[in-house]
Amino acid sequence: MVIKVFVATVAGSTAIKKKQQEVVGFLEANRIDYEAKDIACNDDNRQWMRENVPGEKKPKNGIPLPPQIFNEEQYCGDFESFFDAKEGNEIFVFLGLAQPTRSKSSDTSPVAEDKPEESQEEAAAAVEEKQEEEEAAAAAAEEVAAEADDEQEGEEQEEEGEEEEEES
Repeated sequence: MVIKVFVATVAGSTAIKKKQQEVVGFLEANRIDYEAKDIACNDDNRQWMRENVPGEKKPKNGIPLPPQIFNEEQYCGDFESFFDAKEGNEIFVFLGLAQPTRSKSSDTSPVAEDKPEESQEEAAAAVEEKQEEEEAAAAAAEEVAAEADDEQEGEEQEEEGEEEEEES
């Protein structure tokens, strides 16, 4: 079974582009086989998609917008349905796929089991790195401000010295 994602490679809307990227990116990240079907450059794909989106799922104008997701010929849903399924951790049900088994046996790839932890560790490291950069920037700003204060004090002392000389 192959998941078909109907997309528009030439989409005028950035919202549509972002939705398409999110769907395709999720499928790639989870190693789910899919085919991207371009409706912008292929009239057959556009016609097939429009004919196979169920009537109750079509917008009021009757023209469904990408991304639209199918499992072979079976309609899965649009971006909103995909997003809800992803958030509800029901993406495999949504796509009509068997949930991959995640057992602790030796036949399971350690990469697949470690991936969520790696992602969390990478995210934590990125947050920590950003905090360090912000702290370094704050320290540099303080240093520049202190130098400016010192410079201003020096100028004021110089001016006072000149005024005292003039008075003498």
